[in-house]
Amino acid sequence: MNQNDPMGEPNSQLEQFKKLIGQKLDKTPSMAGNWLGGTLLEIEKGFIKVTYTVTSAMCNPARILHGGVASLMMDDVIGIANFVAGSEYLMTSINLNVDFLSAAQIGEKLEVSAKLVRSGSNLNHWEAVIIKDSGKLVAKSSSNMIKTHIKLSELGF
Repeated sequence: MNQNDPMGEPNSQLEQFKKLIGQKLDKTPSMAGNWLGGTLLEIEKGFIKVTYTVTSAMCNPARILHGGVASLMMDDVIGIANFVAGSEYLMTSINLNVDFLSAAQIGEKLEVSAKLVRSGSNLNHWEAVIIKDSGKLVAKSSSNMIKTHIKLSELGF
């Protein structure tokens, strides 16, 4: 039995991402995620943690983290975690519900984590949070990922 998958099946996507722990995520299939330039801190089946530093390019005219960029951070982290969750099919977001709870300034370090709440045969439900170094919650979200008819192997994964 493989300790990463209780069913005993190897998960090459998870193993590939585990090799990236501590590294900048700038060579993934997600160009938008690469632009964010996060660093992978932790990844397991059903959980991920990535750190980001707020840059001026990520901010709105008030010089605080743009809500769209905060949403992108959570959506991308959920997407990576869902990718390594073990489906042989591509899954895509069908919704992303976000609550913005406090501001983040240029230069602040943010931790974005996501956990799998429910895994079904066609739908996975995720929750994500953005937390500042101070421990203050910046935003939280939930998202549902639905299985498509496209096999990951057809995309080269």
